[in-house]
Amino acid sequence: MPDVTVTIGGRDFQVACQAGEEHFLRAAAAMLNAEAEPLVQQMGRLPEARMLLMSGLMLADKTAAVEDENRQLKERVAALEARAVPPPEKVEVPVIPPQVFETMAEIAARAEALADRIEEKAQA
Repeated sequence: MPDVTVTIGGRDFQVACQAGEEHFLRAAAAMLNAEAEPLVQQMGRLPEARMLLMSGLMLADKTAAVEDENRQLKERVAALEARAVPPPEKVEVPVIPPQVFETMAEIAARAEALADRIEEKAQA
């Protein structure tokens, strides 16, 4: 079990942790130190227990605020998910029967033949 030295409020502490968890311990200590430093700067040297208690309470207050916001966001997501979503509109595309293409080709051929006749009469 490795020992890690962390600094909180300008004081060093030796803390044991599981192997591989040193990074998490240092990160947690840095968060606690971020709360302790302003206390030490404002009030001067505090008894160790009081500094740690006040820092822990301030950090717990921030955590409670984040948890409350998280709860509210989860409720909002649940409300949005619970909204009735109308089923998608079904759109049917009619299939064009093959006879239509044949008929259109026949009409086009007739139109071309008619145009040819008109052109012949116009030249005569």
